[in-house]
Amino acid sequence: MTDTSNTRPAEGEARAARPSRVLRLMRFLPLIAPVLLWAVPCWVLLYAGQDWPLPVTLAGTALFALGLLCMPLAMVRGHGRRQQDRAAILGDTLLGASWILFTWSVLLGVLLRLALIVAGVGEGQDRARVVTWAVLGVAAALLAWGYAEARRVPRVRRLDVQLPRLGAGLDGLRVVLITDTHYGPLDRARWSARVCETVNSLEADLVCHTGDIADGTAERRRAQAEPLGTVRATKARVYVTGNHEYYSEAQGWVDLMDELGWEPLRNRHLLLERGGDTLVVAGVDDVTAESSGLAGHRAHLDGALHGADPELPVLLLAHQPKFIDRAAAAGVDLQLSGHTHGGQIWPFHHLVRLDQPALAGLTHHGPRTLLYTSRGTGFWGPPFRVFAPSEITLLVLRAPRLA
Repeated sequence: MTDTSNTRPAEGEARAARPSRVLRLMRFLPLIAPVLLWAVPCWVLLYAGQDWPLPVTLAGTALFALGLLCMPLAMVRGHGRRQQDRAAILGDTLLGASWILFTWSVLLGVLLRLALIVAGVGEGQDRARVVTWAVLGVAAALLAWGYAEARRVPRVRRLDVQLPRLGAGLDGLRVVLITDTHYGPLDRARWSARVCETVNSLEADLVCHTGDIADGTAERRRAQAEPLGTVRATKARVYVTGNHEYYSEAQGWVDLMDELGWEPLRNRHLLLERGGDTLVVAGVDDVTAESSGLAGHRAHLDGALHGADPELPVLLLAHQPKFIDRAAAAGVDLQLSGHTHGGQIWPFHHLVRLDQPALAGLTHHGPRTLLYTSRGTGFWGPPFRVFAPSEITLLVLRAPRLA
């Protein structure tokens, strides 16, 4: 028998050292990321062989330096203790603009340059300047289009969802999902009213809001949220908290939604009956609720389903798709979620997938559980949506057809 007592501690220490190094590097990410977002485009557009006249180079460098300085300062003033909306708008806009500029500086800075070289187009300076103008043109177009996409009333996404345990009396039940409205520094009261008008045109039996109503307290964003009180449903309007509620006095949002006539499903359920059949509509607090320190706030699925007949089909509202593991283990039939925004600004969706099991749409989990993840109705932070359109979702529940 070989004695490995001397090697095991060393291996354990090595394994422990690797994560600790990663954690140490992650601590510097908030400092490194802004520098990269502004320095990389600055280099690609101004210093990668263009040989611009000195005044152009100096002016361009000054603009990038100003962006690098203003963005974090505005973000701190806008989203920190001061909560200054104008600063938040500036910081969020600069963040979105720098992300788009960074992305396309990297992509076109490499791919377009290679294509020009292979095609034998121009000399070094000409190719570099073509890349610069291409990046600026693409970025400007995406910023204009992305802003329009973020500010418009979302299109309605319709789909039929068959639930094997759904009774025939509930066939055709119309469920409308809105989520991640993120009322915030940009006043969107008129937009909110138009969203609610669109929801009402869908003649829903059940309307669901799966959290992240706003960035800011209920008192501060009340005017933007009040149109939610006009939403109509033949059976019920239900709501669960998202993680952003826990940044902004979540109980205030629960109370306001209750005041506006919505049913806050805080680890509880209600029964929806039609045609002699019953659907359990349950909801849980966001998974971040327990760490918020608010008494009684936590994601508790057992509590949400307590007393429900296990033979009945279950529709569960949970803000984050990652809750699906617990939902599938409990035999939930359909979970409705938001949170991901579909990535909001491409290619950020790759980072979202590191944290969530689904980005958007209908996915299967376990033997019978379905998950629908909405791309969200509003936007968070940067007022742009690029290749991730917002949505109001109409899900028509279907019972299995009898042979």
